[in-house]
Amino acid sequence: MGKPDADGPGLPDLPPEWGRVVVPDDASALAVEAEQVRRELRARARQGRSRVARSPLALPLLVLLVAVLATVAGLVAVTWPRAGRSAPEAAPAPYAPTPGMTGRPLPALDLVDARQSPVPLRGLLPAMIILVDGCPCPDDVATAAALAPTGVTVVTVAGGRPAPAPPLPAGATLRPLADPAGGLRAFLHLPSRPGAATALLVDRAGVLVAVVPEIRSAEDYRAELAGLAA
Repeated sequence: MGKPDADGPGLPDLPPEWGRVVVPDDASALAVEAEQVRRELRARARQGRSRVARSPLALPLLVLLVAVLATVAGLVAVTWPRAGRSAPEAAPAPYAPTPGMTGRPLPALDLVDARQSPVPLRGLLPAMIILVDGCPCPDDVATAAALAPTGVTVVTVAGGRPAPAPPLPAGATLRPLADPAGGLRAFLHLPSRPGAATALLVDRAGVLVAVVPEIRSAEDYRAELAGLAA
């Protein structure tokens, strides 16, 4: 089975690189070496388990980290103050008179009053004509009637029937009429806007001085209205 060792009984054939092997009489003499070998084996076993435990979790952890970073970046982008964000928006400029219609003659239209009697529109000039088919706008109508100079007629024009006159200041007058055929809107090529009143200012010669598509304030027509009395 083996060759006899020079200092003891025969041993099985061992690799020559192991050198000379000495077997002590008391096995306890190998306790230190045995404990060291056991520690090394346990350490290797722990390292192997750690590698096995880490590898399945690496990809999910990476995905989770990327998702968290993306969420944080989105929140920062939304909440980060931007230049001009808190600045108040500028108020919209009032409508200026439409230049494309000015200077044209008012067509010879007959409107109707509350009794459905025809009223020639040219017989009321000079006039500020307020189309109230999109909005009764009583405050705007009352303001225009109060600002109209002597000799200038303020006319409201509704669709089917004349709109009721709103409360007016003392001395102000108003002529409510209706335009069932929609002749004025067709002449202006300006559709009705819900919540908006349109104004036409016509001098005594029947020429359009200004068209205000949507009355925002009296400043939209004040100067033109005063000039109708000249």
